[in-house]
Amino acid sequence: MIAVPPDPALLAGLATTRPGPAGAAFLRTGMHARRLLLLRTLLVRVRRHREAVAPAALRSFEAGWLLFERAERARPDVVRAALDYPTTGAWLATALTEPPGDGLDGHLAHLELLAVTAALRAGLPVDLVVEAPGGVIPLPGLGRVEAGGAGPVRIDARARSVRIGGGDGTGSRAVLRRHARVAAGTLTGSGPGWRGLRALPGGATRLEDLDPYRLPPGMGMPARAAADRADTDHADWAGSWIAARGLLRATDRARAFEVGRSVDAVVPLVPLGTRSIGATLSAAPGAILMTPAVGAPDMAETLVHELHHSKLATLHELVPLHRPHPPDRTAPTYRVGWRRDLRPVGSVLQGAYAHLALADLWQRAARAGRASGVPGQWRAQSVRQFDHIHDQVVEALAILLESDELTNEGREFVRQMSKHLASLSSGRRAPE
Repeated sequence: MIAVPPDPALLAGLATTRPGPAGAAFLRTGMHARRLLLLRTLLVRVRRHREAVAPAALRSFEAGWLLFERAERARPDVVRAALDYPTTGAWLATALTEPPGDGLDGHLAHLELLAVTAALRAGLPVDLVVEAPGGVIPLPGLGRVEAGGAGPVRIDARARSVRIGGGDGTGSRAVLRRHARVAAGTLTGSGPGWRGLRALPGGATRLEDLDPYRLPPGMGMPARAAADRADTDHADWAGSWIAARGLLRATDRARAFEVGRSVDAVVPLVPLGTRSIGATLSAAPGAILMTPAVGAPDMAETLVHELHHSKLATLHELVPLHRPHPPDRTAPTYRVGWRRDLRPVGSVLQGAYAHLALADLWQRAARAGRASGVPGQWRAQSVRQFDHIHDQVVEALAILLESDELTNEGREFVRQMSKHLASLSSGRRAPE
C-alpha cells in the first residue's frame, strides 16, 4: 500500500460517490505513482535474480527498459499513457507474482512490446527484431499484429511510417501511419496482419478484445473467459454504449462525464446464461469487464457499479481504509443483503460503496421529470431499486461502523457514506 496523508474534504467527497475533478485527479495521480513503483519493483527483482532469467528474456527486458527511457525523454505524456493503460497493471501484477521459470520469462518479454508501443506513439525511429510467440505481437492500447508463424518479427519505424512483419520478410505485414497533425501519439494501421483496437463512440474508451492481459489467469475469475475478437460484435457493443451513455446524461450528466473519462477500456466477457455480469480487477483500474448488456439501464448500472469498485480499490491503495488481517487468525465474515455468501470486511465496504453509487443514480432517475428524457419505465424501476437496496446498504454500513478492522480514515469514510445515504433518503420522491 502507498499511505499518504489524506485531505479530509477530498476523502469526504469521494465517500459520497459523487464525481468531482479533485477526487478524480487524486486517484489518477496515485494510480500512476503506484505503477511506477511496481515497475521499479519488477526491475529490482530481475536485477537481483538475473541468473534465474533466461538470457533471451533478460536481453529483451533490458532492451525494453532502455527503449522506455528513450521514449520517456522524448514524450513523457505518451509513456505515462502506456503505463497507465489498464492491462499494464494486470501485466505487472502477473509478472510480480509469477515464480522464476518459463512463465516469468514470457511475462518479462512483454516489457519490450510495451516500450515499442510507447516509442511508436512518441514518434521515435525504431529498428529491431522481437520474438513473437504464436506469430502475434500485441501493442498495448493500440492493437496487435498477426504476423503468422512463430518466428521473430521485425519492427521498422521511420518518419511517419511503421512496418511490422516477419523478420525474414515473409508472413503477413502491417503498416502503421503516424499522424503528426492529429492527437498526440495517434497511429492508424492497415495490412492483412493488423488488428486495431476499436473505439466506443463519443470518447476515448476502447473495446478491449485483443490484449493478452485483459483477463490474465489467476486474477480471481476462474469461471469467466474474455471474449475473442472473432466473437465480439462491435456494432452491438457500440449501440449499447451509446444508449447507456445517453441514459446517464439524461439522468446525471456528471456521472456520464465520469464514466467517459474514467473507463479506459471495456473488456467483453463470454456470456454464461442470460444474466449480464460485470467485474473489475483491482490491478487494472480503468477497465470494466462485462458480458453483453440487456438494455441501456443494465449497461449504465454496470458501468457505475463497477467503476466504483475500481475507485475504491485505488483509494484503498493510497489511503488504507481497513487493516490487513493477521495471517494466523481467521478473518471475521459478515452477511450482506446482496450476497448469499459471508463476506470479509473489505468486501462489505466494496459492496456498500458500489451500491451507494447506484442508490445515488436511482434516486436521481426517480426524481427526474418527464421533460428530462429519462424513460418513464426506468424512473419507476429506479424507485423500486432504491427502496430495495436502501436498507441493505444501511445494514452494511452499520456492520462496518461496528467493526474494529477499519482504520481511522476508513471509519470517517464510512460515516460520510452514511450521511450521503441519509441525504438521499430524505429526498425520496415517486416519479411523475
